[in-house]
Amino acid sequence: MWDDAFPSFLIGLREGLEAGLIVSILVATLVRADARSRLPQVWTGVLAAIALALSFGAVLTFTAASLSATAQESFGGTLSVIAVAFVTAMVFWMRRSARSLSGEIKEKVAGALTMGAGVLIVTSFLAVGREGLETALFLWTTAQAAGESAGPLTGAAIGVILAAGLCWGLYRRVLKINLTKFFTATGAVLIVIAAGVLGYGLRDLQEGGVLPGKTAYVIDLSSSIDAGSWYSTLIQGVFNLTPIMTWLQVIGYVGYLTVVMALFTRGVGAATPKAASEKQVSEQDAPPPAPRRPGWVVPVAVVVVPAVIAALAVTFGRPKPEAAQTIAVSPTECGKGFTPPKPGRQSFQMHNTGDKTSEVYLVDPATSAVYGEIEGLAPGTTRALIATVAGGTYAWRCVPTGGTAVTSRAVRVTGRGTVKAVVPVSEQDLAGPLDQYKSYVQQGLTTLVDQTRSLAADIKGDHLGKARTDWLTAHRTYASLGAAYGTFEDFDQKINGRSDGLPNGVHDKDFAGFHRIEYGLWHGESAASLTASAEQLAADAAGLQAVFPHQDFDPGDLPLRTHEILENTLQFELTGDTDEGSGTNLATADANLAGTRQLVTVLKPLLTSRAPKLLPTVDVDIARLQKLIDAAHRGTDWTSAEQLAAAYKQRLDGATGQLLEDLAPIPDLLEIRKSA
Repeated sequence: MWDDAFPSFLIGLREGLEAGLIVSILVATLVRADARSRLPQVWTGVLAAIALALSFGAVLTFTAASLSATAQESFGGTLSVIAVAFVTAMVFWMRRSARSLSGEIKEKVAGALTMGAGVLIVTSFLAVGREGLETALFLWTTAQAAGESAGPLTGAAIGVILAAGLCWGLYRRVLKINLTKFFTATGAVLIVIAAGVLGYGLRDLQEGGVLPGKTAYVIDLSSSIDAGSWYSTLIQGVFNLTPIMTWLQVIGYVGYLTVVMALFTRGVGAATPKAASEKQVSEQDAPPPAPRRPGWVVPVAVVVVPAVIAALAVTFGRPKPEAAQTIAVSPTECGKGFTPPKPGRQSFQMHNTGDKTSEVYLVDPATSAVYGEIEGLAPGTTRALIATVAGGTYAWRCVPTGGTAVTSRAVRVTGRGTVKAVVPVSEQDLAGPLDQYKSYVQQGLTTLVDQTRSLAADIKGDHLGKARTDWLTAHRTYASLGAAYGTFEDFDQKINGRSDGLPNGVHDKDFAGFHRIEYGLWHGESAASLTASAEQLAADAAGLQAVFPHQDFDPGDLPLRTHEILENTLQFELTGDTDEGSGTNLATADANLAGTRQLVTVLKPLLTSRAPKLLPTVDVDIARLQKLIDAAHRGTDWTSAEQLAAAYKQRLDGATGQLLEDLAPIPDLLEIRKSA
């Protein structure tokens, strides 16, 4: 979180100090002019500026949430570029104006005192409002880049609090800061950060289809850089530099940094203008006071009005959905009632008018790409299908159970933008990855047979110390084959069965396999009592090796197992639930992670074309989890799940949960659909 917090901390500190300096100068000028009665007017203007900034942030957030994924990319990229422009202008303005700021504000206060309360409120509002809007915009863009809001908001809050403390010290004259040097140093750092935000914004515009070249990569270091390392995370969080960057990103980053930094450093030594002459301000210069109104009216109004305006902008700015079309689903009436919808998020009422349960898909008839789907629509029932529609051609594809797919007539939707669709996967598409994975499993089973035979020999020869080492080696090999468990049928229970559910638990005669031997080896049982179990394990491993080439391996299991393996890891291994005494659950988790990595590798060609951003994210997650697991052992000595420190266990669970969350889309992306 802290790597994401630093850029926002810097902007919060800098913008907070700017706004705070302005407010402190306003307050000091009024106090010295013996016009303390006017201070509430200053705070009213400040409160209005804060309310405006918060309302602006809300509008940005809720407006983006109502857009399609592609539109969000374009919206976020555009605002990132605007934020860079604002930050750049702010950096140059503050470097130029730091020395003359006090005199300029005192002149404005002098004029405001002679013109009435409203002008003083407007003066403080305008002075602080600009910084508030810039901060809201920059925070929104950095949160978008980070993919979360906790870090940026925390960093900004710390920066603003520190800025408030510095301004209080300056007001009380307990601190002295060379503002010119301060704004020069922070300005240089902000230029570097802004270059990263620009690169991120350009990438978003490419993803949104506004700019070309989203697959033209000039840098791809994902295979050689540990994306989960502290230095990689820090660089990505602070500077928005990623292991994979396009030509446009690099050109934008380098070009902005070179030009803007050169102009900024060239002007550092330039002479700054002299401060404006200060006028002596007095309460006596003010006009007669206006009739008094309740003191709470104006402060409440300046908070409520921006909030109401923001709420109206969010409410009425969202596109209103059309009335839902009712679409017929059957072999003879597929797509009946379908007319060209307006672009945007739409709800279609799918009504099965046939006599068979059906699947129905909203597709691009040219590519069979799927925009929305309903499975198991029973005869006579109606269900809503919600999909986002943009410019393009659409049709319905109805697939009755046991029948042939029927495609409706196509309709053309006019409009700009694009919508991401799922390219359907067939059994033939998964045939290559399945063959690769079956080869991996076959090699693993060959190794397993040798290892279980060595384990049986150890136990038969009463070499129990060596048997414990060989048990862990063999069990890790089996645990790395997780995607094939459903194919192993009864052999999985024989080889890796648990005592749960058995009448006599660990002492039940049907308790067998790795966990039976584990219990005996780590609970002082004799070699003689374990020999039969070890020999049976070796025999079962050999039997599985012999039948596996002839077992039915459903290709649809591959995408499902990418998620399910680590679900079991989180449920059984990280809780220590399957530990029978060895304390090696984390070694099993390590093997499960290796099996998951192998699955992702064989599925990579299909995933790259369907979700290019997914694999880099998963690689980062895997590297992070691997690093945590590696820290839990020294050689063959593993820390048991029960002995893990609470903080470490929380990080381990969190990293596993994050990886599971990022793996979750894979089964849907690579589901075998009948829409093709």
